[in-house]
Amino acid sequence: MARNERSRIEVNPNQGGINRAFADSLSALDVSGLRPGTEAQASSPDPRPRPRGRAVLRRETAHRGGKAVIVVHGFEDTLGEEEIRELGSRLRKAVGCGGTVAGREIEIQGDQADKVRAFLENEGFRVAGERGR
Repeated sequence: MARNERSRIEVNPNQGGINRAFADSLSALDVSGLRPGTEAQASSPDPRPRPRGRAVLRRETAHRGGKAVIVVHGFEDTLGEEEIRELGSRLRKAVGCGGTVAGREIEIQGDQADKVRAFLENEGFRVAGERGR
């Protein structure tokens, strides 16, 4: 058999509308027993983050071999240490660098005050202190 004479297998045949696997089950769906949704469920969530208090940025280079570190401190007392640890983890991932949480302070490696400020503002914090250079 020559190369041009081979029969071709159709990889995406015309399915005619709805997928056949679900065609028969559509008529069997009964939604009469379901409660109607409320408007609160139908509305979109509020895009503004909830206010979470104040955070202060500080740039440090002392005892670090000349390397800059951004320290986030001054969190409200209502924010627990576990929440600060979780926030530090998400902040490191968002900024894309290393860091640590020491007590109620988050240390982020590198001089990245602008990125840290933007992340914290998106999380609902009022950010004071260090501005990027």
